[in-house]
Amino acid sequence: MKLTEKVIAGLSCADGQKDRLVFDDTVQGLGLRISGKGGKNFLVQFRTPTGGKRRIPLGAWGAITLEQARLAARNTLGQVAAGRDPFAERQAHKEQALNQAEGDRLTLAALLSDWLSLGLVNNKESYRREAIRAISVAFAPYMQRRADALKRNDALKVLDELVKAGKGPIASRTTAYARACYSWAVKRGCLTENPFANLPIPSANKSRDRVLGDAEIATLYKKSATLGYPFGPLIQLLLLTAQRRDEVAEMRWSEISLDGTTWTLPAGRAKNDKAHIVHLATEARAILTALPRRTDTDLIFTTNGRTAVSGFSKVKERLEGAMAGDNPQDAITDWRFHDFRRSCVTWLAGAGFNPAVADKILNHTTATSMTTVGQVYQRAEYLPERKQALEAWARHVMACTDVEHADPDENIILLRRTQ
Repeated sequence: MKLTEKVIAGLSCADGQKDRLVFDDTVQGLGLRISGKGGKNFLVQFRTPTGGKRRIPLGAWGAITLEQARLAARNTLGQVAAGRDPFAERQAHKEQALNQAEGDRLTLAALLSDWLSLGLVNNKESYRREAIRAISVAFAPYMQRRADALKRNDALKVLDELVKAGKGPIASRTTAYARACYSWAVKRGCLTENPFANLPIPSANKSRDRVLGDAEIATLYKKSATLGYPFGPLIQLLLLTAQRRDEVAEMRWSEISLDGTTWTLPAGRAKNDKAHIVHLATEARAILTALPRRTDTDLIFTTNGRTAVSGFSKVKERLEGAMAGDNPQDAITDWRFHDFRRSCVTWLAGAGFNPAVADKILNHTTATSMTTVGQVYQRAEYLPERKQALEAWARHVMACTDVEHADPDENIILLRRTQ
């Protein structure tokens, strides 16, 4: 059929006909498909070098003219004459575009989200939480980039920096977590390479034995108050309770007993997946009582009502700045929030408390190498002893700060110390 704009305008399908295909006499292979609903679309039909018949859409009539369709058809047929397969090239380009779009969607943050919801469903909650947190913190600059943009050299650079900063154990755990995450993605076909595969696990640094002195405890406790809510009281509670940083940061009001004397950490949030009862000394109860309580969330330490506070590296820098602000000689170096726990149990040991009680306060898992008799004793919860120990530790902390302390349970007042 010799197509013209006028001819095309008058073409239609017969009643009940789904569509109709006509070809142009001027350019062999140029076709026009007319649908039963009145749509008209140009296409070019050709045979590939292997003999197969292919059709490629060129566009809707009205969006392009007849002459534009003829030009496009001639270009396509010219490629065929040169031995190319425009249809295959078109499909390859389309697949490449889809892959590009999928790659852009799969940022490191998206990969971690998929891994958490699909790959870690059978893992312990403590592992799930720590794995995502460790990778997110270490590779924070890469979170919104494509996951496959993270290369081996990038991974090495980040992990080496952790080791240089004295965080060998963190670097080791992060390597293991990231390797597992990328391995899962490769097996699913989401990624083609694992930048952490065959990467040497950074050697863990010598275990820390840093214990805070009385003067350091005093400075940390008093200067943390200058940070205000939420981090000031949070840091003070970390020191008074000797519990893990993230577990305290994620504390809920519903976990506090009605009389305010105990905090029950649920198994789902505990590092060892075991529920843990923490006695709250008078000072700890006073801190909680003074905190603002939002009606839209159960979280105690939050700024948005949806998530617990984070960003402890910056908070540590702020606290160190506060400590060194007025008296540089008061600056404390080489300390971490985890040192609070070690300082507490070290003091308890020196004060004559049973090591098993201190172990229970820290919610440590009983070592399997213990004797049968030792394990039997460790099954005891020592709740009264733990209460006594944490109250004694709180009195010590307050004595270090030279702050008057009143214990309503014992009706004892600790006076300011004299030099």
